[in-house]
Amino acid sequence: MMIMDKDAGFEEQRTGALGVRLAVSEAEIDAAQALRYDVFYREMGAHPDAATLTSQRDRDVFDTVADHLLVVDHNRGEGAAGVVGTYRLIRRSAADRLGRFYSADEYDIAPVIKAAPRLMELGRSCVHLDYRNRAVMQLLWRGIAAYVFRHDIDLMFGCASLPGTDPDALSVELTYLKAHHLAPPEIRPVALASRYVEMLRQDPATLDTRRALASLPPLIKGYLRLGGFVGDGAVIDAQFNTTDVAIVVKTDLITEKYSKHYERGNYPPPF
Repeated sequence: MMIMDKDAGFEEQRTGALGVRLAVSEAEIDAAQALRYDVFYREMGAHPDAATLTSQRDRDVFDTVADHLLVVDHNRGEGAAGVVGTYRLIRRSAADRLGRFYSADEYDIAPVIKAAPRLMELGRSCVHLDYRNRAVMQLLWRGIAAYVFRHDIDLMFGCASLPGTDPDALSVELTYLKAHHLAPPEIRPVALASRYVEMLRQDPATLDTRRALASLPPLIKGYLRLGGFVGDGAVIDAQFNTTDVAIVVKTDLITEKYSKHYERGNYPPPF
């Protein structure tokens, strides 16, 4: 596992009893994988294979090269006992060790890879049911901002999920995303031909855009607030019981906010 040294320049950021930092032990990564299992499989209805069911952990080979961002509630306990939120971060140098990014299983990401030398793939985001509130989401975004700033990331991308595997039931959300937030060609992922699902499922002119935006999962809305884009084509992920869209976010806005607040001594920025 890639485990960040506590003294490597990424200090824990606190809001009361809650803190955000990178995992620093195998036990903390295991706790993140256990949380992912609870959320993805027990709560959201993903379908585990035999190994996943036996281990009660959501894990794959990408965990071995990733950094794992954690939200920890110190009132629950220190270290692994306090993990209540997580995000998986994979930089280009880490993906190179495996020869691929996770998103490449669903999308042609060649334009993204070509567009920026310093890339980061975001994924496996989840929060414990009891902690899905503004404070925890802000901490996760603050952690991402600090990580982006520290590693001078130019572009971040990944797959974000809508619940369920019926694209027609997600007609409003998918149509809205493609009609209003499609990435420019030079940074646009395209769903693999064998998995491509058309996102324009109704006439965009029939949409109530405010309601469509409000119906999106909070994570996708967060990306859009940062000026994020979506790729072309949705992908059905039968294992995780989701419909995925590719997300691309230029980090200019993140680093600009971070820099201004850091210079004023207000660490970290208020996302």
